[in-house]
Amino acid sequence: MFGRSKEKIANERNGTLSAEVLYDRYAPMLLGVCKRYCGNLEDAEDVLHDGFIKIIRNLSGFEGRNEGTLEGWMKRIMINTALNYLRSRTKEKKLLVSGLNTEVLPVEEEEPEMFFEELAGRLKKEQIMEMICTLPAGYRTVFNLYVFESWSHREIAAELRCTESTSKSQLSKARAMLRKQLTLVLNKQIVA
Repeated sequence: MFGRSKEKIANERNGTLSAEVLYDRYAPMLLGVCKRYCGNLEDAEDVLHDGFIKIIRNLSGFEGRNEGTLEGWMKRIMINTALNYLRSRTKEKKLLVSGLNTEVLPVEEEEPEMFFEELAGRLKKEQIMEMICTLPAGYRTVFNLYVFESWSHREIAAELRCTESTSKSQLSKARAMLRKQLTLVLNKQIVA
């Protein structure tokens, strides 16, 4: 309750959310989502700003529906805003298209998820997120959609306008890069 005005508290108690309360409550989590897709804080903040404008403009539409949670709805808007941002950058810099290597390599046998989770479990969340942010845009986008949003390769392919094989290949390459980064960091920790 510290630092919140009486009006903000009254709005919360009345069940209405002011834009400021909504932002204060959800911006940190949504900024994390934006950063996972954008790869850097500056672009993530731009996406967060644009996404919140969409959220505020369409909030009455959400309140009229009984589908899903407010957090889930806002997260979906942020993801779509981030994907649109990456597409607009693609047109400018060929970022996403070049990041989505259309050369489809055979998907290597994945090491068990448990191995990957075990490696990741030895690091702080912030370290892992930084590693994800260093992935090339195409790898990072597919990885985020598949791992964090639980999209199928068919859904990813439709959204990114690529083939399912390309989506699978990009995921495999992203995991391989992350596994290599995780191993390097863990080896440095062992030596230190």
